[in-house]
Amino acid sequence: MEEQFILRVPPSVAERIDRLLSENASSSSDDKSLDLSFSEDGRSGTFMIGNERFPTSLLDLPSIVESYKTYDDSVLIKTADIGQVIMVREEGDAAPDVVEYKHGLTPPMRDARRRRFRREPDLHPELVQRVEKDLVNIMAGGTAENVDIAEDGGINARSNATKKAMAPPPAAKPDVPDGGGNVGEPPRSDGSDSDESDDSM
Repeated sequence: MEEQFILRVPPSVAERIDRLLSENASSSSDDKSLDLSFSEDGRSGTFMIGNERFPTSLLDLPSIVESYKTYDDSVLIKTADIGQVIMVREEGDAAPDVVEYKHGLTPPMRDARRRRFRREPDLHPELVQRVEKDLVNIMAGGTAENVDIAEDGGINARSNATKKAMAPPPAAKPDVPDGGGNVGEPPRSDGSDSDESDDSM
């Protein structure tokens, strides 16, 4: 697999990069050098084109993007999984305060985290601690306590003994004759009514 990244730049910088890539090496231009460097935190840095500097941020994409290439326009070969984007900003733009970019790369993935993905469940911290304690107890060879979640979101934990004491008694079974078979049916004999086929024919 190759190492790849997505570089998202402002339109003015994109024109300069496009012009730089389309010019041949012999032409003279101020934008000859491109440089990208990051600070020690690994999330912020500087993008240089020529002598001009632009602040950058490394953000996580909401989903993994696969990149492919082709040699014959019919067979696609996967080359990388891309999970981050380098955002280049103008000098006056504010730096993002989150590490995950809320949009994907294409218009249908706009605000993808809110529109496309399932919300994380709202779990009560006490319930999480109770389940963790029960799992540790089960792994140690013990038993877990039964946990009932009340309608108001509260947690009621009862031991097995309390739950058994509160359980209703089992219903009485109806009287069944000890005949062992269905009523009104003659007993079956195994010799004359067998389903086995006769091989002598």
